[in-house]
Amino acid sequence: MVRAITILTGLTLLACACTTQAFPTQQAVPGGLVIIPVAKQSQAAPLAYYAGQRVTIVPHQGEWLALVGIPLDAKPGPQQLEVASAGQQETISFAISHKSYRTQRLRLADHNTVEPDEASSARIIQELALQKRLVRQFSEQEAQTEFIRPVAGRDSGRFGLRRILNGHQRQPHSGMDIAAASGTPVRVAASGRVIYTGTLFFSGQVVYVDHGGGLLSMYAHLSQIHVQQGEMVTQGDLLGLVGKTGRATGPHLHWSVYLNGAAVNPALFLQKGN
Repeated sequence: MVRAITILTGLTLLACACTTQAFPTQQAVPGGLVIIPVAKQSQAAPLAYYAGQRVTIVPHQGEWLALVGIPLDAKPGPQQLEVASAGQQETISFAISHKSYRTQRLRLADHNTVEPDEASSARIIQELALQKRLVRQFSEQEAQTEFIRPVAGRDSGRFGLRRILNGHQRQPHSGMDIAAASGTPVRVAASGRVIYTGTLFFSGQVVYVDHGGGLLSMYAHLSQIHVQQGEMVTQGDLLGLVGKTGRATGPHLHWSVYLNGAAVNPALFLQKGN
């Protein structure tokens, strides 16, 4: 069976009716997310896939909802969500709109972080494969979708910025940068399990947290890490301290959020005022 839904870009699908489960803001654009009802909650939780990746499913007011993360490189236009529910297969069609992201030009003193040498390039390839595996993890626990801002500070680099570093075009910015003094505490945005801690070429000291059901977050450029891999953390727990490790122009937190393996705008998970 095939059905289509109409998306209201920039609005939550359920408006202000979300009283028992906190939801992000819907933006049907590259780097955004779409909220789609997929089954009645009287049925077993369905399975849903977008672009071959399993999608986050959460319960709300008698229905199962799919939270579909849209990659930054997705082409505007028709999209399809594949759903298996109660022994039946269904294709749900929806559309995403074009979004223009601003360009940011930065000058970095360490040229190797912009044009890596051979040894650094080999390391980067290995780390990119690791990060790809991390963000595509899917645990069966219900997703914790109510987020808090992980650190107080000024937004210094918005999600989706088209970055030009030392005159060279690089990948779009896949997270939110929050400027803060070195040593400022960084708190986990939502409860979950730490799935990785370590030091990466671009991200510096970094922590990845699995919030369940294909929803993950990442905290980069830390000066210190205060959690261990495998540790269960509760929203607001101390993860580490702000720093400028890795490729950074100054002390700040780079915070990324992932749905079905796609980096989406973290601001969509924050309530106004956070």
